[in-house]
Amino acid sequence: MTAENPEPSGWNDHDGPAEDPTVQPVPAFVVARVDAADSTLSNPRTAVIALGANLGNRLETLQGAVDALEDTPGVRVRAVSPVYETDPWGVPAGSQPSYFNAVVLVRTTLPPDSLLERGHAIEEAFHRVRGERWAARTIDVDIVAYQGVRSEDPELTLPHPRAHERAFVLVPWYDVEPAAELPGHGPIAELLGPLGDTGVRRRTDVELRLPE
Repeated sequence: MTAENPEPSGWNDHDGPAEDPTVQPVPAFVVARVDAADSTLSNPRTAVIALGANLGNRLETLQGAVDALEDTPGVRVRAVSPVYETDPWGVPAGSQPSYFNAVVLVRTTLPPDSLLERGHAIEEAFHRVRGERWAARTIDVDIVAYQGVRSEDPELTLPHPRAHERAFVLVPWYDVEPAAELPGHGPIAELLGPLGDTGVRRRTDVELRLPE
């Protein structure tokens, strides 16, 4: 991995993310393997998962979370967004390290609560400590949306109740699913308009691998 120097975001408020010539397409043999694995799932649903880390080796931790999701029975990782470096949310400027954020699209036969349990298990495996709100953490694994499901359950509110106001979720989600809609809020492309990309910087020098 090269030195971690923030790069300008590829986001353009009027035209959407600019094309990045350094981003290579996923090899056809990887796509074929993912498609073949996905075909073994019975009646799979699509879920959007946001990852974030601002302690330790951020890239290594995010990659470990992606790999752990793929290793979960009943889950297939379909797409992984570019990595973005973002300012911490809800805390004074400079009080915490910056985050690495990414979004993962999965196909799964797990119900939402079981997928949440798996997310918590991944957090625990990477020593996530739950304490003060907005505290720094080794890893965050959040279910943003699950196949259009709406739920007010306090244990798992769907879609994520604050996703519509978080550019660090919507920008990478747009990268992998530009036509997506956030249930109850509309197309993510429209939600990004008023948010812009302040504090969200695309890292062209690092990347997450789609599991083979």
